Amino acid sequence: MKFLRVMTAATFFAFGAHAASALDLGAMSDNERADFRAEVRSYLLDNPEVLMEAISVLEERQAEAARANEAAVLEFLADSIFDDGFSWVGGNPDGDITLVEFSDYRCGYCRQAHPEIEQLLQADGNIRFILKEFPILGEQSTISSQFVIAVKELYGDEMYKEIHDALITMRTDSTPENLERLAIAFDLDPSAISDEMQSERTANIINANHQLASQLQITGTPTFVLRDQLLRGYLPLAEMQKRVDAAREAKN
Repeated sequence: MKFLRVMTAATFFAFGAHAASALDLGAMSDNERADFRAEVRSYLLDNPEVLMEAISVLEERQAEAARANEAAVLEFLADSIFDDGFSWVGGNPDGDITLVEFSDYRCGYCRQAHPEIEQLLQADGNIRFILKEFPILGEQSTISSQFVIAVKELYGDEMYKEIHDALITMRTDSTPENLERLAIAFDLDPSAISDEMQSERTANIINANHQLASQLQITGTPTFVLRDQLLRGYLPLAEMQKRVDAAREAKN
């Protein structure tokens, strides 16, 4: 077993990668296996950085596998994500890159992201932006989404955007009374909106977004979809622009 005492790091990893062909452990005697294990243990104790390198490689491989799986799921669900037929589309509808946001009106980070996303869309000028109503923070979140979906159905995309901006910046509670006041302030019919909020169509839209989020393993807001990746949580404007630029470069 003298060869074990002169085993180099390269030999050690070569063994790890090609164990079946390099050595037949099954052919070793009990003493030889014990000596081998002791030598490996001694080597790792003398060179603990090898373990850190191995862990780093393993983590990177796992991350790469996770990214590949995520991209595959996004591709499979592309129609539901990028062209569902009911979500509001803004920015540049003909933009060369699409950014999707799953948002909740009671989410502090969504509120923080809102003005920066507006800046991003204006500064870039070539981003197609989609909003997914994804209420997850209680009753006020739900009725806010129901309200703005009803507005979109009754009054169209432009009014949806105005009400969305009002709700995401509103500092009062999203109670039925406050939403009625908001409707009146925009010269909208509160009664018609209330009826549409309870409609099957409105319920189906929210349910579809929740189902899609579940398939994408989205559990928090804001969550963004950018081409073939998920961006979970708030990102500052500069970082978001960096991600958009990278996605655009990868696409081209």
